Amino acid sequence: MSVTIKDVAKKANVAPSTVSRVLSDSPRISEKTKRKVRKVMDELGYHINYNGRVLVSQSTQTIGIVTKVSSDHSFENPFFSEMLRGISDACHENDYSIYLTTGNTEEAIYQEVVKMVQGKRVDGVIVLYSREGDKVVPYLRECEFPFVMLGKPVEKFGETMYVDNDNVQASKDITDYLITLGHERIGYIGGNSQYEVARDRLEGFRRAMKENGIEIKDELLKNIQTDKPDPEQVAEELLSLPDPPTALVFTDEYNASTVMRALAARGVKLPEEMSVVGFNNTMISRLSAPPLTTVDTQSIQLGHESARNLIELLKYPDTIKKSVIIPTVIVERESCKQRKAENSQP
Repeated sequence: MSVTIKDVAKKANVAPSTVSRVLSDSPRISEKTKRKVRKVMDELGYHINYNGRVLVSQSTQTIGIVTKVSSDHSFENPFFSEMLRGISDACHENDYSIYLTTGNTEEAIYQEVVKMVQGKRVDGVIVLYSREGDKVVPYLRECEFPFVMLGKPVEKFGETMYVDNDNVQASKDITDYLITLGHERIGYIGGNSQYEVARDRLEGFRRAMKENGIEIKDELLKNIQTDKPDPEQVAEELLSLPDPPTALVFTDEYNASTVMRALAARGVKLPEEMSVVGFNNTMISRLSAPPLTTVDTQSIQLGHESARNLIELLKYPDTIKKSVIIPTVIVERESCKQRKAENSQP
């Protein structure tokens, strides 16, 4: 037979209503009493009846996670799993569960979100991207449903709570890093330009090059748009140029690792002949050959802050729609090398 609130109340020598208030962490109950009741709950093996809680409080204690389409390489990319770990940690700390979208098209993801909201399956939503032409975020705004974005919104900044890095500055910093090593012919391999993060990182690259008086060559700008990038093609295009780049900026270390392998297979010595940098600082950076110099975007912290802020919004609906910017740092590894001047002697 399952343990009830009345059983806990009897052993703790308190009223059943006191046990209920302890379960809801009511400020009306002293910390001493809360500790006593929680100790009895542990001793008796009492577990909260979440179905009953939902009926009484109209809360599911569940947060919806809206991903990019599952066919994207997100599920293969450690950045996604680290971010999800941060979300999971924050949810665990606040006794929330996670409901993850699984659609393999943008329309399927959108329909899942509609079901989440209309079916009252979740209390709030974390959208793990910011994309031009997206249907999910406008729908959540229209329904006035609580949500937090991971990434700078495409529009309505002041009306949207979001967590992000300063991707313009981070991209500028990593490009400046290559320039200080003597590189000028620098290639840029970006991601899908529909996403705000891809546009911001390209802007940071352009600013660094412009401020250092370096011309940006169109043939050195590549954009991997699909979920199945062709590293062989990217490597071939770069190496077939009359004057190949001496350094590359990748906005995604997943793509960086695949192109690095393709370059190495063609006899390019990294970093002696070409320096490479990326973003995120997950295990991919550490396991690349050579280990990748990268921008640490603190993926776990991004996830944790997005969940923490959504839970705060759920508890206090009048909370100001704030933005949280997680700082970045460059982690130096073996994929970069000082560029010798063209007229230097061996």
